Amino acid sequence: MHMRAQRKVSKDISIHEPIGQDKEGNEVSLLDVLGTDGEEIVETIQFRLDRDRIYNGLSVLEERERQIIWARFGLPYGNEKTQREIAREMGISRSYVSRIEKRALEKLQDQLGRTVD
Repeated sequence: MHMRAQRKVSKDISIHEPIGQDKEGNEVSLLDVLGTDGEEIVETIQFRLDRDRIYNGLSVLEERERQIIWARFGLPYGNEKTQREIAREMGISRSYVSRIEKRALEKLQDQLGRTVD
């Protein structure tokens, strides 16, 4: 019982792993209990993992790069801004915003590429 309880607490748990039995003695998984389409749950979990990886990856950026990426992609609330709007707010040229954005995206790509391998 202790080993089973420890397994449920660990980070590596599968939604397909049996968590108990129903009245007829059939094994019940977390997926059965949630009552949602399995693919939808997997997609939601994958989205959250990807989102967390991206947010953690932002730590490699300098403050100005992070501000521009957040504004360009509307993080976290979806209010995306154009390079021109960001340039106006930050008091810099649109082309400079573009260069900073490009450099930041390259850094993120390098960072996320390393964590995937």
